[in-house]
Amino acid sequence: MAGSSQIRTNSSALIAMIADEDTVTGFLLAGVGNVDIRRKTNYLIVDSKTTVKAIEDAFKEFTSREDIAVVLISQYIANMIRFLVDSYNNPVPAILEIPSKDHPYDPAHDSVLSRVRYLFSAESVASGRR
Repeated sequence: MAGSSQIRTNSSALIAMIADEDTVTGFLLAGVGNVDIRRKTNYLIVDSKTTVKAIEDAFKEFTSREDIAVVLISQYIANMIRFLVDSYNNPVPAILEIPSKDHPYDPAHDSVLSRVRYLFSAESVASGRR
C-alpha cells in the first residue's frame, strides 16, 4: 500500500520494552535484549526513580527507530504517558500494552483495544447490524 510503514526486510526487527525490572528481565532472558554499536538498548527499566520525561523520551525514541517492529509497554507505565500512546497512530512499530506483576491488566485503559472496539462498532453500524 502506498504510504504505509514497512519493516525493512534485509535485517531483523527488534522488540522494544518499557517496563518494570522483573518484566524486562524475563524478556531479556528470553532473548529480546539488544545493544547496538552506540551502546543503545532496546529497553527501559522503569522504577520509582525514573522520571516521566525519561519514559516519554524512550517511547519517542523506540517509535522512531527503523529497527523496532513492536514496543511492549507495561500498562501502568503507558498510563503515565497516555497522551503519547493514544496519539501514536503508525502501524509500525506496533504498541502493545502488557500487564505487570504488581499491576493487573485493565482493558478499559488499553488504547489498541479501544480502537478495535470503535472500528467494530462503526462497522456494525455501517452494515446495519448491531
